[in-house]
Amino acid sequence: MTSNSFVHLNQSGVISPYGGTLINLMTSKDAQDEVKKNANKRLECSDRNACDIELLVIGGFSPLKGFMLKADYESVVKSHRTTDGNLFGLPIVMDTDREDLTIGDQVLLTYKSQEIAVLEIQEKWEPDKVLEAKGCYGTTSLEHPAVRMIACQRKRFYLGGSIKGLELPKRIFPCKTPSEVRNELPGEEDVVAFQCRNPIHRAHYELFTRALEATNVSKNAVVLVHPTCGPTQEDDIAGAIRFQTYERLAAEVNNARIRWAYLPYSMHMAGPREALQHMIIRRNYGCTHFIIGRDMAGCKSSLTGKDFYEPYEAQDFAKKHAPELLMDTVPSLNLVFTEEEGYVTAEDAQNKNLHIKKLSGTEFRKMLRNGAEIPEWFAFKSVVEVLRQANKA
Repeated sequence: MTSNSFVHLNQSGVISPYGGTLINLMTSKDAQDEVKKNANKRLECSDRNACDIELLVIGGFSPLKGFMLKADYESVVKSHRTTDGNLFGLPIVMDTDREDLTIGDQVLLTYKSQEIAVLEIQEKWEPDKVLEAKGCYGTTSLEHPAVRMIACQRKRFYLGGSIKGLELPKRIFPCKTPSEVRNELPGEEDVVAFQCRNPIHRAHYELFTRALEATNVSKNAVVLVHPTCGPTQEDDIAGAIRFQTYERLAAEVNNARIRWAYLPYSMHMAGPREALQHMIIRRNYGCTHFIIGRDMAGCKSSLTGKDFYEPYEAQDFAKKHAPELLMDTVPSLNLVFTEEEGYVTAEDAQNKNLHIKKLSGTEFRKMLRNGAEIPEWFAFKSVVEVLRQANKA
């Protein structure tokens, strides 16, 4: 395990959560009726709200104990830190258009009619979303998916306050809690987190298994394959389908150094800020290392095609803050498939003058639709089968 992590091990030998304690906001079964009885209002949550509530309740956002108050919200927007100095990439807030919700209300939060938590409103305010966009995403352009989300989907008011969990949202894909994942990790060994928002392909597998051989990773390290299965970009494959591709591969692969789990998180495509957010979450799940690509959580202008973030901007930002999180980053290898040697780094391919084979995402989706044979060097047969069945549905 990374040397600076040894002083922050819990009793099981796994790195401690951010802030030292894994937050658990779930109400005991005996107390739930009383908590519900005290609620005087109801509020239906969006998919994104439900992801945030779940991660708050299970400790994925430790050390947060509820939706951020205005001062913390403004501090995170401005400086990616809460008012007490804790790092946080993006603000966690509940949104609403309802003017009848007021400070002191106990609000029963529902998701698809399921009663999942009670929020005690401590503050309510009307945010400056232009400042939020510029601070968190580096742009005010509606071409950025998260700017468009906070401007067009998030409601007029933000609510801050403590929450009490009742039930975790019922999902097609099961999401292990940080506590459950930690119980499956080996003590005093590095745990390398792999984040992805796409179906799993051959290059992903090559990337995260080779990350275990990185020079700053211990000999007996394991990798936590931990894709996000919540809302992402509008044209992304649905989380339930992405989940199935990982499940199929996990059933086929016999590798004791791989752990599999799913994260109920809604992507913002926030580049550097998102990278920081993901590292904090993965530390809470017991990870010491984080694989990060050149353009992690990046996105492009729909008009010009220009990237909103510079190459390596997210990687550099994550690397800068990793020591404070007692974590290390593992740069994502730029792997290419070659006719002569299979997957190698792009640099090796160039130095050896190897013949690179390519298949773009657009070509891949077209081949899926047309029923064309997809090469196994690009995608696992079982994954292709899942995606084709989904296209027929």
